[in-house]
Amino acid sequence: MTLSIKQLLLPITLGLILGSSSLLSVAQQSDDAEETENQQEMGRLPLDELRTFADVFNHIRISYVEEIDDKTLLENAIRGMLTGLDPHSTYLDAKSFDDLQVSTSGEFGGLGLEVGMENGFVKVISPIDGTPAEKAGIESGDLIIQLDDKPVKGLSLNDAVNLMRGKKGSDIELTIIREGVNQPFDVTITRDTIKVVSVRSKTLEAGFGYIRIAQFQSKTGEEFRTALAKLQNKNSTMKGLVLDLRNNPGGILQASVEVADSLLEEGLIVYTEGRLNDAHSEYSATPNDMSKGIPVVVLINGGSASASEIVAGALQDHRRAVIMGTDSFGKGSVQTVVPLSEKHAIKLTTARYFTPNGRSIQAQGIIPDIIIERAKVETIKSRGRITEADLQGHLSNGDGDESNSKSREENIKPSLFNTDNQLYEALTLLKGLHILSHNKTQVMNPVTAKPETL
Repeated sequence: MTLSIKQLLLPITLGLILGSSSLLSVAQQSDDAEETENQQEMGRLPLDELRTFADVFNHIRISYVEEIDDKTLLENAIRGMLTGLDPHSTYLDAKSFDDLQVSTSGEFGGLGLEVGMENGFVKVISPIDGTPAEKAGIESGDLIIQLDDKPVKGLSLNDAVNLMRGKKGSDIELTIIREGVNQPFDVTITRDTIKVVSVRSKTLEAGFGYIRIAQFQSKTGEEFRTALAKLQNKNSTMKGLVLDLRNNPGGILQASVEVADSLLEEGLIVYTEGRLNDAHSEYSATPNDMSKGIPVVVLINGGSASASEIVAGALQDHRRAVIMGTDSFGKGSVQTVVPLSEKHAIKLTTARYFTPNGRSIQAQGIIPDIIIERAKVETIKSRGRITEADLQGHLSNGDGDESNSKSREENIKPSLFNTDNQLYEALTLLKGLHILSHNKTQVMNPVTAKPETL
């Protein structure tokens, strides 16, 4: 005797309902009546909707133009359930699950893009530093509407990502819509093995350090502390630090907490709230600000998301850093990877996170203290400029040094000024903050002349 799919599913449905009721009967012994009633309401499954699902499943199974096996249909149903929730919840098949595990370690194959879905198209959250995508000029906010000859509309995010992955050395053509550009345009990118260097550091000028975090991985907190210690060893006196989180798509929550903790002495860093008990968490700083209280400027932009926003929000709320740049992406949700087997899992949004002052970043982002748009800046040189030192027979200044103007021109960093105006402004602000703090520490003894009595 052959049973229809509806006949097979309905007993399972009733069993689930009865099973839920039996479990809830145990809870009745310890909980009050109102709480038990709420639990029973949550435990009930919608029988009518399940009948509809069984009908649709059966129609597709027997009437679709091509035969599709039940396993594929059920996996597609699971995908649809998750992708219908929000842009970040998804079903991870064997390949996607493996890719996720590999990407958190910092090495994976592909183009080097952090992407999401928007209105059916793939939206670039940010290109990853040093990858083919960044070198090809892909920008945050770009919409990918076509991959080679295949339109993106109608594809799931996993399907689109799988198309973008491929053998190292192979090419793919992306058709892109960009704000401010009238027509879609094509970009050809050669795939490569992506090795994400999480933390980079350098000295901008004597005493002023720079740390760039490209992505929050499992060892980012440790790497950040190491980079900061190296800067402190190279500079006998640290005067300020630029923390660059631009185009950082986020990553592991714990790593962002460790970075913020390295710059804070005490207080809440972030807390999460969700429906499950274990979705309620608080993360606080431990004593020992590694930077020893030096001025900090954090750079963010529209590609700064998730864990980047946790760091920026915590330092902003504690007034520990000046946030500079443009509004961040606004991903204030936490995803939990729930393994279903050794090869399959679901990535499910389980909580929202909040800054120490209780701000939800979801769909709002971090608003900088000082807004600096990315721009091309050129120095305007004055023509025919004459100073006192150019006049014939001018008096000397008495200390034998008349090269101040020349030395100032030599100290200007035109490359930074012209190539990265946001970083240039951050460095300028740090210099100003150092001057003010330095002046406050000095005892001012103004010279006062006592009038003589004649």
